[in-house]
Amino acid sequence: MKVGITEVAGRAGVSEATVSRVINRRQGVSRKTREAVEQAMADLGYERQTQGQLVAVVTELVSNPFFADVCERIESTLAPHGLKTVVCPCFAGGVQELDYLTSLAERGVAAVVFLSASNTIEGADPQAYELLRSRRIPFVGVNGQFEGGGEAPVFSTDDLLAAELAVDHLFRLGHRRIGMASGPVGNRPADRRVWGFVDALGRRGIEDAGQWVVRQSYTVEGGQSAAVALLARGATAIVAASDYMALGAIRGARRQGCEVPGDVSVVGYDGSMIMDFVDPPLTTVRQPADRLAAEAARGVLALLAHRDVPVGELLFDPELVIRASTAPPRAR
Repeated sequence: MKVGITEVAGRAGVSEATVSRVINRRQGVSRKTREAVEQAMADLGYERQTQGQLVAVVTELVSNPFFADVCERIESTLAPHGLKTVVCPCFAGGVQELDYLTSLAERGVAAVVFLSASNTIEGADPQAYELLRSRRIPFVGVNGQFEGGGEAPVFSTDDLLAAELAVDHLFRLGHRRIGMASGPVGNRPADRRVWGFVDALGRRGIEDAGQWVVRQSYTVEGGQSAAVALLARGATAIVAASDYMALGAIRGARRQGCEVPGDVSVVGYDGSMIMDFVDPPLTTVRQPADRLAAEAARGVLALLAHRDVPVGELLFDPELVIRASTAPPRAR
């Protein structure tokens, strides 16, 4: 027998209107009543209808081809299940993120995907996550665990392995003065790429590897600034924490009168296909956008169906794509 809101209302001892408000995650229901209705739904095996509901993808970097690709892949996976994806571009950890989620929660959003949003920031205000938990709105993360513990599934690229792949490639080419242009301190992926980079150099006998790290913003300008500083220290190769930073590093090197890869090799990170068409085509560590998006979408579907989903972080292996921006160091 199909269970409807009439049966749920009877089991919870509330009106059908109250059950409807809980199902659609609207205000006007006390926490105790909401929990009673949720428990009745679980006991009776009631499944929410997801047709036409929204899934919000919160991200700061939608202008970056990699993040746009992940958003598109999430949307294409969820659409056949009657879910509509809306992208919420906002500064990671800023007040706009909470404003978006508060507004969407009032309108019955089905689930939320944090795509390199506040989940990447150390010490981010957990208020947004607490809001979603209080409304029983499931959420997952991509490329960053949530502040306060692993209560939600997270799907991330293995940043430690990414750094190892880049350093190993450059080391095999003969480079020993390898620098890193990474993102700001407190950004989880940037921090992990730095840890991986320092560890990779240390295991290859490079002492005081931290001196070869420059922290900057995830922008072309940030990469350019970092490259100028690293070249001044004598770097013959640069590992960038994003493809945009890598493009900035190439520009910075050229403005210093250096050729790429003749004088300095550059490795990016993200792996958008457009990097095959820049000058020179960029060697990069490619994130598995297809698998990250697929697992995030499957996690959303499983949570909406009230199936158990492993919490904590699941790591995915990146891939080194060798193009023309890296070469053996020029003899001096």
